[in-house]
Amino acid sequence: MTEAMHEPPRSRSTLDHALYVLRDNPVTLIAFAMFALLLFMALFGPLVAPYDPLASNTDVALKPPSAAHWFGTDNLGRDVFSRVLVAARLDLMISIAAVALSFIVGSVLGAAAGYWGGWIDTVLGRLLDTIMAFPLFVLAMGIVAALGNSVENIIYATAIINTPFYARLVRAEVNIRRNAGFAQAAKLAGNSDLRVLAFHIFPNALPPMMVQVSLNLGWSILNAAGLSFIGLGVRPPTAEWGVMVAEGANFIVSGEWWVALFPGLALMFAVFTFNLLGDGLRDIVDPRQRT
Repeated sequence: MTEAMHEPPRSRSTLDHALYVLRDNPVTLIAFAMFALLLFMALFGPLVAPYDPLASNTDVALKPPSAAHWFGTDNLGRDVFSRVLVAARLDLMISIAAVALSFIVGSVLGAAAGYWGGWIDTVLGRLLDTIMAFPLFVLAMGIVAALGNSVENIIYATAIINTPFYARLVRAEVNIRRNAGFAQAAKLAGNSDLRVLAFHIFPNALPPMMVQVSLNLGWSILNAAGLSFIGLGVRPPTAEWGVMVAEGANFIVSGEWWVALFPGLALMFAVFTFNLLGDGLRDIVDPRQRT
């Protein structure tokens, strides 16, 4: 009985730990439920949309919300509800792809600079300073204007302006821990520098990075919508939240508020969801909390 009392805490599996975090924090549970709704819209939106998002019908143009058209219709008679549902797939795809690309590139560059330092750190620092010297949205505008306003170029532009956040964060975390006791012990055990960096130091840098990921997901959606709003992003008639807000802005003064309101609410819902996800993702990936 005495041995059982002094038994060290066991490490939970990833799934068990994730479920514990969701049960322990109701806000995190709500955030993941909201994220599940966004994923449902992205995956099944085109299947459950009641109307073709590109089909126009001028007979019902600019009709207010009703039983037939829950979010009303736009100036071409297209169903706003169907277009909001379908647009979720494109906006989430742009956001997730851009953040994943910037996460990978920034992590590799920042980890190398923080672990080995020297000229790698100096060159990376100057490169990141150059990127951060520009207003980030203006830099994204310049990149898309130079390369062309396609979805791929929007992803590349968003990834470029997000990369410094991850590179600087990983560099700081790795630089702090490269001489820690557990890292030195791993080296003495015969592990190579790459293995120590990848499996012992980098996992400890993930918790603050998850908070940054959640913030950047929301910001990337706003960035893509902003580019579309000023005409440098996705082109009409493609269903995209920024395009829909831009098209609906012209009709707010004349009283057709629903054309811009509902795509704007969808944008707000997505950004709010990703902002709430940060703390939960941090707790799930933190190796120090799995006991």
